[in-house]
Amino acid sequence: MRRALLVGINHYQKSPLKGCIPDAERMLEVISRHENGDPNFDCKLLISNPDTCTITIPRLKNKIYDLFNHEADVAFFFFAGHGASTHLGSYLVTEDAEKHNEGVSLSEVVNMANNSKATEVIIILDCCHSGGIGNFAELGDRKVILREGVSLLTASRDTQYSMERGGFGVFTTIIYDALKGGAADILGKVNVARMYNYVDIMLDSWKQRPIFKSHVSKMIPLRNCTPKIASETLRKLPKYFNDDKKGIQLSADYILGEEAQNGLANVMSDLRQYHANGLLLPTDAKSLDEAAKNGSSCVLTPLGIYYKELAKTNRI
Repeated sequence: MRRALLVGINHYQKSPLKGCIPDAERMLEVISRHENGDPNFDCKLLISNPDTCTITIPRLKNKIYDLFNHEADVAFFFFAGHGASTHLGSYLVTEDAEKHNEGVSLSEVVNMANNSKATEVIIILDCCHSGGIGNFAELGDRKVILREGVSLLTASRDTQYSMERGGFGVFTTIIYDALKGGAADILGKVNVARMYNYVDIMLDSWKQRPIFKSHVSKMIPLRNCTPKIASETLRKLPKYFNDDKKGIQLSADYILGEEAQNGLANVMSDLRQYHANGLLLPTDAKSLDEAAKNGSSCVLTPLGIYYKELAKTNRI
């Protein structure tokens, strides 16, 4: 069971927003199913509506508690809206916020996550000041206390403001693109660490920095996308490269097309996929075809050796 709560609040009395509801709806679209259409997260969407749904402090707190208090393999919490930082801490701002009662305390969210019945907990916050989640004075020494299995990804440090562009939050747009495959590994898996790396690179030109805090022993996939190389092709790596240093000695026979001897054209097709995805490099040549014409070789990169080891140990 994989459960998600996706919250978007636009309708604030002061400083209303435009992109938070679309952000939550985009997250619903991308995490409810894997790329091949298989079900992924069982999602609940909570968005502000002045006529039918006011998101108050008790309402939001109860929804978060309900998410974290159920047995699940993964609990995923996404919030897009205003954030607030005071000398007492940081808050997810609700529609009924007022001075000295700004919203749901981030320290309380962390506490609920730490006590969650879910095996893994992912929290993604797209709001101003959200980076303050790791800097509560009550935690001491600027340390975040997370139980194993909890990860936090936030849009900005507590002294910065998240931004909207084109009707969507910049941060959520990049998260969306990451989950659509931008942060996928060669097997098509997207996890929170790869997502953070993707966000960090893509936000480099914006005045906004992501914060990632995690306490996990392994990274679970959040979404499966189309693999860059088929698993059966990756499983051939130990067969092709039984000596990492020596590699494969190429020859013109590898590029003779249908007339290639002993199926070498099929081998070359696999090698081209490895090369395109950074798993191997030709030696003394700029391309595999040039290496084959010159009788050079090709060798695995460190990434290629990694996937070869996965294949050897039956993890692909």
